[in-house]
Amino acid sequence: MKRSRNSSTLLFLFLIVCVTFSIVSIDARTHHNKKSKPHNEHHKGKGGSHKSHLPGPAPAPLPSSGSRTTFPVLSFGAKGDGVSDDSKALLAAWKAACRVKGATVEIPSGFKFLVHPVTLEGACMPDLVLQIDGTLLAPSKAGSWPDSGLLQWINLKYVHNFTIQGTGSVDGQGFDWWSKSNHIPKSKPTALRFYSGFDVTVRDIKILNSPQCHLKFDNSASIKVDNITITSPENSPNTDGIHLQNTKNVEIQHSTIGCGDDCVSIQTGCDNVHVHHIKCGPGHGISLGGLGGNQSTACVSNIIVNDISFNNTQLGVRIKTWPGGRGSVKNVSFSNIEVSNVGKPIVIDQNYCDKKLKKIMCKKNRRGAVAISGVKYERITGNYTQQPILLNCSSDTPCTDVDLIDIQLKPISEKLRSSPGRDWCQNSYGKTKAPLVPSSIDYCLGRDGSPLLKNIAKSHEKNIMC
Repeated sequence: MKRSRNSSTLLFLFLIVCVTFSIVSIDARTHHNKKSKPHNEHHKGKGGSHKSHLPGPAPAPLPSSGSRTTFPVLSFGAKGDGVSDDSKALLAAWKAACRVKGATVEIPSGFKFLVHPVTLEGACMPDLVLQIDGTLLAPSKAGSWPDSGLLQWINLKYVHNFTIQGTGSVDGQGFDWWSKSNHIPKSKPTALRFYSGFDVTVRDIKILNSPQCHLKFDNSASIKVDNITITSPENSPNTDGIHLQNTKNVEIQHSTIGCGDDCVSIQTGCDNVHVHHIKCGPGHGISLGGLGGNQSTACVSNIIVNDISFNNTQLGVRIKTWPGGRGSVKNVSFSNIEVSNVGKPIVIDQNYCDKKLKKIMCKKNRRGAVAISGVKYERITGNYTQQPILLNCSSDTPCTDVDLIDIQLKPISEKLRSSPGRDWCQNSYGKTKAPLVPSSIDYCLGRDGSPLLKNIAKSHEKNIMC
């Protein structure tokens, strides 16, 4: 009997413990759910006037290791129909993501977002990503752009440790601008412009039909461009592919660029730039310059361009400087270059002059030039449609320490074989090394032992202000 009573007592106590545990567990889950609501409500308030049945953006606490917090522009009021103005939604998503470490602003696939000129500004928390899988569209009519947006469309300022990536496109819709080029100011918007960026990566996206330059880096450092595609018609004016100015420590690689101007343009203030494995064409080739315009000082150094294929371009690899400029271009290497149907594969032009600015910037009495030295051309092969080489150097500041090594360039037509090498080159000094095709390239360079070089060195010292 005692055993039976004890057993009943133990069973009763066990049931009490189970019921108590269940109540505590239910209360804990209810308390957690109540805490999570303010995060969602907080972000919905930033999302603008989107309908209540749409899901809100992801909550914004700091993500755990290996995770990312995503801010879809659709959750901030974007329509994605290619007609509605989604600029405010993009800016709102950017501002929210900017405050979160490891955040992603999402431009989803299957949508077209019309965006008017906008500035996406830092400084932001580290490791911010702009994920472009859909399409960003610029306004199609030049007259609809505000005066404040005439220099750039999407302006990214002061971003550090930042990436643009995705399978989508950035479409500048520049056709109206190009058709009115003779009737509107020369300054037209750049599609994507970075100002004062550091540790920036742009990869995998497509940029097309910019009114002017497609991708520009200004006053920036530690830049990487990888596996992007840039395209605009051959006759689209001034549509440089990638434009660098006052930017250091740059790598541009594994990309395809076709446009109406330079595939890559390297301007003053650039140092330690490596461009490699690029397909260029149509376009004007890869250029250093124009440098020294309006008698300014230009400084470019430590440039490597290798493993490039040019197809149907006006030029191949070029250095161009305005007459009367100051400064220097030094330590430049062009190697492993293949050209097909290229007008002039190798060009140095210290008497460069834009035809539209000839009366203003190309006066014949302007003496001096940006000094050019330490330039190597090695393993340049393929065919040309005008002439294989042009070294048009200044009599006041000749080009020195130029190497031509293993140059094999054949004319597309037999009629082009007659020109002697001395007609292609002037005021240029350095050394050549076989094989050289055509053999007349060997006449291009005065030898480094020339007595003139001492005077040339003195003129370079006076001219260099870098």
